[in-house]
Amino acid sequence: MSQDVHGTVAEGFEEVREEFAAFLAAETHEPGAQLVAHHHGRRVVDLWAGEGLDGDSLTGLYSITKGAAHLVVALLVQEGVLDLDREVASYWPEFGAEGKDRLTLRELIAHKAGLVGADDGFTTAELADDRLIAARLAGQKPLWEPGRAYGYHGFVIGALTGEAVRRVTGQSIQELYEQRIRAPYGLDCYLGLPEELEPRWVEVQPLVPTPEQAEALAARAAAPGSIKAVAFNQHGPEPTDLVAFGNSRVVRALGPASSGGVGNARGVAGLYAAAISTLADRPPLLAPGTVGELAVLHTPGTDLVTETGDRFGLGFERTAELYPFLGPDAFGHSGATGSLGFADPASGVAYAYTRRRFAFPSGVGASPENGRLAQSVLHAAAAV
Repeated sequence: MSQDVHGTVAEGFEEVREEFAAFLAAETHEPGAQLVAHHHGRRVVDLWAGEGLDGDSLTGLYSITKGAAHLVVALLVQEGVLDLDREVASYWPEFGAEGKDRLTLRELIAHKAGLVGADDGFTTAELADDRLIAARLAGQKPLWEPGRAYGYHGFVIGALTGEAVRRVTGQSIQELYEQRIRAPYGLDCYLGLPEELEPRWVEVQPLVPTPEQAEALAARAAAPGSIKAVAFNQHGPEPTDLVAFGNSRVVRALGPASSGGVGNARGVAGLYAAAISTLADRPPLLAPGTVGELAVLHTPGTDLVTETGDRFGLGFERTAELYPFLGPDAFGHSGATGSLGFADPASGVAYAYTRRRFAFPSGVGASPENGRLAQSVLHAAAAV
């Protein structure tokens, strides 16, 4: 195993390399990690470490995928194609069954639908198919009164918002993302990995817990029959193993918009840089008013799935809730391995950190080292 740091940093960002190296030196198990940051559209950090991994390597992004998918939704809202305060059923009539007819698109994107999973569970192949997920959930009775509470729709939110997008535009989120965002910017962040790029793929690796960590993970496991068990697809005949899900070729190929994205830190950082900065001679994708809308807290109180609080804006996590050194309009999304991508309009920083090995605690949320790494980036950006 190699803990050596590879790559480059711009002048003034040397402390970021030092922080990355310090984290790796303290790690018991080599994580295989990439760290990239842009400042006002200029790439200023491009680092990686790990045996068999380089800056071009691609791996599973899990819920970082939600940021890519909902950037498409944000563009459509900004252009007036979608109306956040219109009922989802007005776009997608079948969705209105079982008391869901008054749920707005805004409430759906904020994880308030009560459709965190299928009553009888999904197979891995089904979780890879957004159209199938949407069809299964459209007629299902929600687990709570729609719009009155929220809970993380981890495996299904992209399929639900994606079906509204498809009904309006005639195209999937994956198709629109490829046409409007990924291809124009040449981003290594895919919702559907082409087969010819498979040689650049590196497998996701499981967490290797200490005995204390294993005990803590067992205590956090979803109770049978709980909302959490439904949300993480632990209740059906084929309970989902996150490592196997991320390493599935069918998941990589179809790129489900909730959790099936593939990419690297360069691609994720570029995605968020394009959202807020001039990149590749193109103006920012999002207007300041749109960014402000994305970052406003839409989920006060406790998440019924994760039991955390004050977490979501619109389709994105409120990154400033985790990291107070960021500006109030910061928005992004984490992934199950502990990875994270975000944009901070106040500083002009776009940040991405990807891991191929699961971190502790695993499954939901950014791994602990993100705080130190992101703060080092923000500190350097403020000084240049």
